[in-house]
Formats: sequence, C-alpha cells, structure tokens
Amino acid sequence: MKTDKCRHCLELDFGRRYFLKVGSLGMLGISLRQFLKIESVLAAADIVAAQKKGKAQACILVWLEGGPSHVDTWDPKPESGFRPISTNVAGIQVSELLPRVAKHMEKLAVIRSVRTEETNHPQAIHYAATGHRPSPAMRFPSLGSIIAKEMGMRNNVPPHVFEPELQREPQILGYFKSGFVGSEYDPMVLEDPSAKDFDVPDLILPKSITAERISERRAFLQEVDEIYRQKVESAEHASVDIFTEQALKMVLAPSVKEAFDISKEPEKVRDAYGRNRVGQSLLLARRLVESGSRFVTAAGYKSQEWDTHGDNDKRLRDELVPPFDQAFSTLLEIWSSGGCWSRQSSSQWANSVEVSRTPITAGITGHSAGPWCSAAAASGVVR
Repeated sequence: MKTDKCRHCLELDFGRRYFLKVGSLGMLGISLRQFLKIESVLAAADIVAAQKKGKAQACILVWLEGGPSHVDTWDPKPESGFRPISTNVAGIQVSELLPRVAKHMEKLAVIRSVRTEETNHPQAIHYAATGHRPSPAMRFPSLGSIIAKEMGMRNNVPPHVFEPELQREPQILGYFKSGFVGSEYDPMVLEDPSAKDFDVPDLILPKSITAERISERRAFLQEVDEIYRQKVESAEHASVDIFTEQALKMVLAPSVKEAFDISKEPEKVRDAYGRNRVGQSLLLARRLVESGSRFVTAAGYKSQEWDTHGDNDKRLRDELVPPFDQAFSTLLEIWSSGGCWSRQSSSQWANSVEVSRTPITAGITGHSAGPWCSAAAASGVVR
C-alpha cells in the first residue's frame, strides 16, 4: 500500500497492525531487540539510497544584501528606468544592466514569485536564511547548516562556508548559523578574499610543528582525556570530539589548504571574475564546492549595499549591477565551458534577497522595501 508517510512517521504510528506485527516476532524467532536493529539498518539504507538518487552535491548562494530591485534586474517593468533586452532564450528578457548574464539565460531559471513575510531587513534576512519568521522560542537552522548536516563532509573540506563576513550587527550572521541542529554545522566564516593579504591561517601548521608531532600530541591528549572522563561525564565531550576531529582533518589535508588558495587561479581567471569583493567571493565559492564544500554563501556586497531608497538608477548602473553581471556570468561561463556539464554530480546556485521593492513613484528616486512579489535566479550545473 502506497503512503506519503516517511519511515519515521510510520514507526510512530502505533496502530493495531503495528502491535500485531511486533507481537508475532517471537513466533519467527526474532527478538524485539533484533527487530529494532533491522529497522535501524533499513532506515539507514533508505537514507543512503535517497542521497545516491539526488544529483546535486553542492550549492552556492549569491547573497545580495539589502534587496535589489527586481523591476530593474530580472523582471523588467515599464516603471523601471532601464529598458528590457532580449536574452539567448526566446521570450525571456532581463534588464539592460545584465548584458553578460543575458547570454547565459539557458542555464538559468528566473523565479518571479519570490516573496517574504517581513519588511524590516533583519527579520527579512532571518526569513530568507532559514525559511522561518524569527521566534524568541526557537533558534532555527539556516539552509546551509541543514544541507551540511544532511550531506556531510566531503574530502575533508568544510561543508558550510560563509564569505566574506557581513559588516553589520553580529546577530545577522547568526541567522546563517546552525540553530538547534548543532554548532558543528555552523559556517566557517572567512575574511574578504579580494584583500591582498587574504589567507586562512587556521589551516596552516606552524613551521616548527610537523604532522607527526600533531599525531603524538593527539595520542597524549586522548590518554589524559580518557582519565578525566572516567571521573566526569558530560554531554559536551561528544561535541568537543567532533570539532577536534574535523579540525585535524582539515589541517592535515593539503588539498583543503589548496581549495582556499585563490592565488592558484590564473591571473586571467581572477580578472574575469573581477578584482573586487563580489568577483573574488564567487571565485572562491567555485573553488570550494569543486573541492568538496556543500554550501557556500558568497556575500561580496557590503551591509545593505542594495538598499536603494535613493539614487536607485545611478547606484545600480554605476556601482551595484556591473560587478554582479561580470562575476556571475563568468561563473556560468567557466563552469560550463570547462567540461563540467558532462560529469555525474552537480552543483546549484541562486541569488537571494531578503526584501522586495516597490516601483519608483513620481518625485522619488529610489525603491522602498516591502513583502510583495520579487524575483531571483537559480541554476543547476552537472559537475
């Protein structure tokens, strides 16, 4: 009999048939303990099978903080100060501000029905990052943390990364963290990758310490820790073990340091993305998901940079859209032209905003924020 319930829900549905099934185990020579073990193995097998069925292995979220005007970008309207242009897909138009992205529209899906339940930026960011409105009774996990938990670590590369760090209140970055699913799924937060001195020092061993010395110190720590735990029991110990194991795997794997080193990219490629926060953030995001990260948020724009209440047309034309058009189109072009479309796994990316925008009205040079319909673009590429 087909059902839309998951295995877990069915196990919780203790109906008459379930008790009859359990009660008959003795006749089959199976104990309740054995039955529950079999159920556990089958559930794990279902999870593994579900993971194998899905093609997507990673996601890049291009975070445009402040909320771009959709009528001036993905969903041009007559009220916009910019004309619509045709793309390489018949019947689809975008703003003239996106001439380079328009050449790759066959790789994109424009979603014009995006909306939010909030109009204030902090609350709207929470809603976009977690899918939930803020609640004082619950710390919800971000989408990146959920994906990191469900997909797990790959190639010892941090599964969840946020770069660069948001330049505003610490609470905003907290919305992109793990909430109740566990702090081990918090994002690794990086500095500005476009800075000349960009580095990830936590991934580099001091010259005086070799991998062998790390192993010796780890063995000594385990001996001391075991003696301590015989006397003190604490639930925190399990989390400490997880963090220590993850840190050691990342530090001792040369490939992990390589993934974060954007200086390995050819100069022409770095120039193609743009030598700025936006371009280099997308470049680093691409390197990370290729190496094993599951979810990378590329937040190259500064705090509320897209919040165009005034001088909307000038700011979009001269400051905001050009870096995005350059970097995003380069990501699409390089990823597809490098033979990555024919491989077996896949990555997806999307650009996201926290609020919608009103059309410009007479006497006003900007857009107000609102919960009304907005637009975003998403794509999937086979890797």
